[in-house]
Amino acid sequence: MQDDPDPMALLKAGGQRVRLRTLVILRWIAVAGQLAAILVAARFLGLRLETGLLALAVGASVIVNLVAMALAPRNRRLGEGEAAAMLLFDLVQLAVLLALTGGLNNPFAILILAPVTISAAALRPASTAVLGAVAIVLITIVWRFHLPLVTSGGEVLALPPLLSLGFWSAIVIGIAFLAGYVARVAAEGRAMSQALLATQMALEREQRLTDIGGIVAAAAHELGTPLATIKLASAELAEELAEELGDRPDLAEDVALIREQADRCRDILRSMGEMGKDDRLLRLMPIEAVVQEAARPHERRGREILISARPMPGGRDEQPVLLRRAELIHGLRNLIQNAVDFAESRVWVDIGWSEDTIVIHIADDGPGYPADVLDRIGDPFVRRRTRGGGSGGARAGYEGMGLGLFIAKTLLERTGAVLTFANAADVHAPQHRRGEPCGAVVEVRWPFTAIAAPAGADRAALGSNMPYRAEDAES
Repeated sequence: MQDDPDPMALLKAGGQRVRLRTLVILRWIAVAGQLAAILVAARFLGLRLETGLLALAVGASVIVNLVAMALAPRNRRLGEGEAAAMLLFDLVQLAVLLALTGGLNNPFAILILAPVTISAAALRPASTAVLGAVAIVLITIVWRFHLPLVTSGGEVLALPPLLSLGFWSAIVIGIAFLAGYVARVAAEGRAMSQALLATQMALEREQRLTDIGGIVAAAAHELGTPLATIKLASAELAEELAEELGDRPDLAEDVALIREQADRCRDILRSMGEMGKDDRLLRLMPIEAVVQEAARPHERRGREILISARPMPGGRDEQPVLLRRAELIHGLRNLIQNAVDFAESRVWVDIGWSEDTIVIHIADDGPGYPADVLDRIGDPFVRRRTRGGGSGGARAGYEGMGLGLFIAKTLLERTGAVLTFANAADVHAPQHRRGEPCGAVVEVRWPFTAIAAPAGADRAALGSNMPYRAEDAES
């Protein structure tokens, strides 16, 4: 499993996610709502309001919006401090409006939650904590000091003291609860987004490597013919001009050089073809070959990887042939890498199949998964196992956040797999391994038809690339 980033580092750029356009639009909506509420209260409900002061408070929001639109592009993303300052202004402006319209006797006092909620969703916890504290202070001041709501008949509208206290308590609790709740959900959403991005990047990288292999093989195959022609023509030229070349040693050296370089190019292309040829063997592979390819990068890391393949009861003796898919290879590779990281000396990969199921068990003899995170293995940014007692079982000073396992789980689930994470102490080990020290166990289970090649697929390999011959084309 590759090193994983600290999830808190993903939150440090929180303010950069807030666009000025978003806050401007929200403020225009708030201004429209405030003007509508003042108009309805004064004209239709007959309340005596300080319309002049209210107009100044609403006008301040209008001015701030116009200045923001004039001085900065609307698609600009605000920094942490800029976004917090914008939301702080909204808090103060709303508190002024409430103080002029009855304080907590005004049912719109609940809107004090809005700026804090936006901060919790978009900014860092420190900024949200400051805005939440300011909101609590402002709502407390407004609760104690405000202009009363008076009807046109002189009646004062006020809540009973006990109900007013309850309303204040509800708002304060709501600020704290909503801020914490929204911040937690938003942080998990951002972490999941980053993890899914990493998953997509890993899959694209694996696919690019596969595509490059096919391109290399095709180039090696296509260039084989002209190089063979060059070598043949140079040989014939040397024979026909043997006498003249004897008098011109420089020409003889040039002809020999052409043949040597043609041979060198042939050897290079042959090596490239062996590494990257795109034939049916790479597209259709027995399941054991797929697992071996996934495990190959970790075979020389000082841990023995034991791969076994056998049919389960009711399964055929012949191994299932799989469609080679980048997400399948990369997902299994991550699981095997994680096992190798924490194994004392050995990793077991057991492959089994029946008529309707394909199962792969990956186990190691390391310390296993901590019990307190076992039910969250496979989620992004979950701390993994600590180092075992073996020398070098895990990388020194290494603490991952579970992103590698999340990538493996996501990629394999895309192929139709169901993954189960457990410790060997909690499950029955396969018979051939019973009694040996075992740590973590991962079971990957597919429906047979999810990854097996269709029954009519041609499962024969093409073999090595061969030079092009005209008689083959004619035949």
